[in-house]
Amino acid sequence: MHPAGVFKDQDAERLAALIAERGLALIVAGETKLVAAHAPVLLAGGRLRFHLAAQNTLCAVIASTGHALAVVTGPDAYVSPDWYAAADQVPTWNYVSAEIQGPTRTLDRDGARRLLDELAAHFEAALAPKPPWTRAKMQPARFEAMLDAIIGFEMTVERLEGVAKLSQNKPADERARVAAAMAERDDAGSRRTAELMLRLPE
Repeated sequence: MHPAGVFKDQDAERLAALIAERGLALIVAGETKLVAAHAPVLLAGGRLRFHLAAQNTLCAVIASTGHALAVVTGPDAYVSPDWYAAADQVPTWNYVSAEIQGPTRTLDRDGARRLLDELAAHFEAALAPKPPWTRAKMQPARFEAMLDAIIGFEMTVERLEGVAKLSQNKPADERARVAAAMAERDDAGSRRTAELMLRLPE
């Protein structure tokens, strides 16, 4: 979490929207030695659910510690000092992210099955008008065999905080110059970051 308070985002609705849009989190757990893995996530009702390959070392770590941290990152972009009118600036990076933390338990087989169904439904919806994929398109035995290869988890969210580092520490005219330079770059992250910067209140 960025230490500067001006960049902290505690708007639960905005953070939930970021998590739903991005869908992929870095899951971290451990005591003396941290272990991390990426996983698709769903946030609803104060619970964050995800699954990992059963052979992933992180599964045993979460089972042992009973706690995890999930980090979801949104758009990000490099900021060149040349884009400011003011002198003596330094390079930096603008970005948005969400951190979700809390006690985490293993789901039973039915819970893992529901999680897979709901993950597919969530992400398939974004592909409309394509007819959504469901496990009805699979042989049941094949699906069950694949279910054996994963472990589902559910985190009770005790902390949901984010960072929106979008040049809020700069005057509005400087932010506008940086956003304009980002918008001209040929990458989606820079253009999306510029959009978010321009939405900040004056």
